[in-house]
Amino acid sequence: MLNRIPRTVHSSNSRVKRSFSTKPTTTKLFLDGREVESKTNEWLEVRNPATQEIVTLVPQATLGEMNAAAESAHRAFKTWREVSAPQRQRVMGKLAVLIDQHKEEIAQTIVRENGKTLVDARGDVHRGFEVVERSSWVASDLMGETLENLTKNVDSYSYRQPLGVAAGVCPFNFPAMIPLWMFPLALACGNTYLLKPSERTPGASMMLAKLATEAGVPAGALNVIHGGVSAVNFVCDDERIKAVSFVGGNRAGHHIAERAGGHGKRVQCNLGAKNHGVILPDADKEATLNALTGAAFGAAGQRCMALSVAVFVGKSAEWIPELEARAKSLKVGAGSDPTADLGPLITPESKARVHHLIQAGIDEGAKLFLDGRNVQVPGFPNGNFVGPTILTNVTPNMTCYKEEIFGPVLVCMTVDTLDEAIALLNDNPYGNGCAIFTQSGAAVRKFQHEVDVGQIGVNLPIPVPLPMFSFTGSRGSYRGSMNFYGKQGVHFFTQVKTITSNWNYDSSAVSKLTTAMPILK
Repeated sequence: MLNRIPRTVHSSNSRVKRSFSTKPTTTKLFLDGREVESKTNEWLEVRNPATQEIVTLVPQATLGEMNAAAESAHRAFKTWREVSAPQRQRVMGKLAVLIDQHKEEIAQTIVRENGKTLVDARGDVHRGFEVVERSSWVASDLMGETLENLTKNVDSYSYRQPLGVAAGVCPFNFPAMIPLWMFPLALACGNTYLLKPSERTPGASMMLAKLATEAGVPAGALNVIHGGVSAVNFVCDDERIKAVSFVGGNRAGHHIAERAGGHGKRVQCNLGAKNHGVILPDADKEATLNALTGAAFGAAGQRCMALSVAVFVGKSAEWIPELEARAKSLKVGAGSDPTADLGPLITPESKARVHHLIQAGIDEGAKLFLDGRNVQVPGFPNGNFVGPTILTNVTPNMTCYKEEIFGPVLVCMTVDTLDEAIALLNDNPYGNGCAIFTQSGAAVRKFQHEVDVGQIGVNLPIPVPLPMFSFTGSRGSYRGSMNFYGKQGVHFFTQVKTITSNWNYDSSAVSKLTTAMPILK
C-alpha cells in the first residue's frame, strides 16, 4: 500500500497547490555519495511535456539540506585536492566509459522529462560525454609557467590550483550536456562541486552523480540539490562556494551574476540568444535550406544556439517557399515516437508564450508564412506542441525579433548586401552564435572579421565548439570573465599562485640590507 504524504506540492507549470492521496515517485537529493530523501514539505511536479503525466516530484531542498551539501563539498575538498592530477584524470576517464555504457538510459530519462526526441536526447548525452573525455586529459592545461635566473639565483614559477567548492545552476533544455559542461572539469581541476539541476528535468543529473561515484569520485566531492529560487540564492550567497556557473535565461542569469558576483565569487553565465543565419545568393541552396530547417526547428527551437533568424541577402529570398516546404515535411510528435522530428515545448506556459510572440509579430506587420500553432498530434491531445512556424517581412523593431522566442519559430528578414547583414547582426544585443552560407571565401573572410559574435559557423548552422576549444558566446549572451570548458574552463576553475625564490649556494655572497624597491639585474 502506498503511503500518504501530507505535503504541499506545487506544479512546476502553474504553481497550483495540489494534494495527493498516494505518494508519487520522488527525486532524491545526492549528499555524501548517496541518495537521500528530502525532509521538505515543498515539492515540485515534473510532468511529461507530451502527456502532462507526473513523472516525479522534486523537492525544494530545505536550508539544512543545502547547508549539508555545501559542508560536504567543503569537507571533501581538503582531501580531493590532494589527489594527483593523473588520478583525477583516470576517474574522469572511467566516468566517460560509464556514461557511454548508460547513454540510452540517460537519453530515455531526458525524453520523459524534457520531451525532446530520442535521437536528440542521445545527442544531448554525447555532447556532454565529449567534455568528460576532455576532462580526462586536462593535466597539461593545469601546468604553470617558470622562468629561471630572473637575476642571479632567483627563479619564478607559477601553479594552477583549485578554487574550492564550485556550483552549477542548470537549464531544462540540455539535462545531460550542461551538467557535464560543469562538474567533470571542475573535479578534474581539483575542486568539489554542488550541482543544482533544473527542477523540470532532474533525472539525468541524478544518474550522472551516481555514475560519478561509481567511477571513483569520493563521497562529498559531488553533491546535488534541487529547488527553485531559494536554491539559486543559496548557491549565490554561501561563502563556502567560490565559483558559480549558469546556463539559462537572461533574467536568472543577470540575477546570478549580480548576486554571486556581489559576494566575490567567480561567475560564468551563458544567457539568451538570437542567432542569425546569413544566406548569400551563391550558397549551395539544397544544403543551406536543409541546414536552416534543422537548426531552426530541431529540439522545438529550445536551444540557446538555435538558428532563429534567417537573413536572406538579395535573390536568396526567392528560396523561402522551398524552406517552407521542408518545414512542413517535419513531423511533430512525442519524443518517444522514433519517427518524430521535433517534440513538445517544456510547459504549457512556454507554448502560450510562443503563441503570444507569433501573434505579436503578425500584429506588428510580419507575414505568417507558415503557422504551426494548431498542430495536432494523434494520441497526445494534452501535449505542449507547436509546429514549425515561419514569419517573413520581419523588421528589427518587432517583438518577435527583439525577444528570444525559444520555440520552433524562424523569423525571416531580407537585405540587399552583406554589409547590411553584418550591420543587422552587430546592432542586435546578443552575441552567442551566427552562421554564413556562401561559396565565397572573400565574403566569409569579411564576415568573420567584422561580425561581433562569439561563435561563427561557415556553411554550418550551429557552431558549438568541441571541448578542445571553449564555448565563447559574447556581448548580451554572456556575463562573466571566462567561458565554459576548454582552456577557458580550466582557467575558470583554477587560480594562479606565483612563487619567486632565491637560493644562494654560495653562502659567502650575502646581500646588503636595503629599503629600496628591489630591482632585478
